[in-house]
Amino acid sequence: MAAPTKRMIRYTLLRALQMIPTVLLVTVAVFVLIIIIPGDPVLSMLGYYADDVTAVPHEIYDRMFRELRLDRPIPIQYLYWLGDALQGDFGKSVVFRVPVIDVVLSRVPATLYLGTASLFIAIAVAVPFGVWAAVKNDTWVDHLASGFVLFGVAVPGFWFGMIVILVFAIYLGWLPSIGYVAPQEDFLRFLRHLIMPATVLGLDVAANILRFQRTDFLDQLHQDYVRTARAKGLPGQLVIWKHVLKNSLIATVTVVGLNTARLLGGSTVIETLFSYPGLSRLLIEAIYARDFPVIQAVVLWMVVLVVVVNFFVDLIYAYLNPRIRYATA
Repeated sequence: MAAPTKRMIRYTLLRALQMIPTVLLVTVAVFVLIIIIPGDPVLSMLGYYADDVTAVPHEIYDRMFRELRLDRPIPIQYLYWLGDALQGDFGKSVVFRVPVIDVVLSRVPATLYLGTASLFIAIAVAVPFGVWAAVKNDTWVDHLASGFVLFGVAVPGFWFGMIVILVFAIYLGWLPSIGYVAPQEDFLRFLRHLIMPATVLGLDVAANILRFQRTDFLDQLHQDYVRTARAKGLPGQLVIWKHVLKNSLIATVTVVGLNTARLLGGSTVIETLFSYPGLSRLLIEAIYARDFPVIQAVVLWMVVLVVVVNFFVDLIYAYLNPRIRYATA
């Protein structure tokens, strides 16, 4: 096996092992977060508010208290919770009265469709446009890209979303403003419900990616290896797309990675604005209803997703810049 391949495998295993303590810390944080939130989990599970403590018979309250293991020390409660969570058991939802894992899994596909479509739109717009703006530096193309970035950073997503709804759903009547249809039910209706929230979210993310892509690409164009490649007579397009683009992607990968975790975890504003039944909307509903088991499961999903995405971002770093894996391995 070649030495670079061995170093890459060793780097991947090392980074995978480093994820374990990180994920354990995340589970501790999620568990403690629920403990410190005001409210009585027993009353919430029984469908009562904190002021209704006298309305619940002591026998029922005490039995539920023991069933939830709240009579145990907090570290023991955490170990029980972690053991159940590793088996996919987060308890039963207070609101839906079904296992939490079923509630969460029913919302995951909608969020993944929205996140994937938004990410595709963001990369498809930002990377080629960023490269074009850098190559055409200080021309109308560059000024147009700068205007796009300024618009994306300055304009709130919910405001842009409302404008899109006003134009395409109300005035033109081309697209539905709210709702979701699963692709296996009706693929065309699925696309019609997806396109507006995905475009709004994707263009918002594209503005950030484009800013980094343009700056890094412009910086690489002035490096010595580019002048050397051109002096050797290599075609300009080959230098740009084969050499400069790869070296300019490290910062872009960082931004894409951070936004991937954000998109695949759900967007609260966009899902709420378009009444899109994703994970972020489920989290908001669970917080309002004090559905503690659902809150724990959704928050844990979102944070673990960030850890996993960062793991893959580190691998892409190592591929783009071998010095990273050489320094670590």
